[in-house]
Amino acid sequence: MASLDTLFEAAKSIQTKAYAPYSRFKVGAAIATPEGQVFTGCNVENAAYPVGSCAEAGAVSAMIAAGGNRIARIVVMGEGDVLCTPCGGCRQRIREFAAPDTPIHVAGPEGIRKSFTLEELLPFSFGPDNLTDR
Repeated sequence: MASLDTLFEAAKSIQTKAYAPYSRFKVGAAIATPEGQVFTGCNVENAAYPVGSCAEAGAVSAMIAAGGNRIARIVVMGEGDVLCTPCGGCRQRIREFAAPDTPIHVAGPEGIRKSFTLEELLPFSFGPDNLTDR
């Protein structure tokens, strides 16, 4: 699996490519798969605000487009003093491809600020396992 340092640098690098002319809040995300592949994404805003996309969603899409389907860990890189955790929609997207104990590391430019498991960020979640009894 990719090292935490590798993920941090990947998230930091892609964050600079974010398109955030309205909020000016750039976010980068890097996903590691169990096989060691790294996929990144950045937020992309739009003048029609709900049409934008989050960094985590971009990283998940890149993983799927490359044939990946499991997330081993994630780094989300934000700006400012407040922790930049994934939004609710991204937590659910991550849940589709990650186990409840998957680590999600929240970072700022200086380094990792706090680490959570997916279950801590999305307790009692609904996922693929809920649909297997059908």
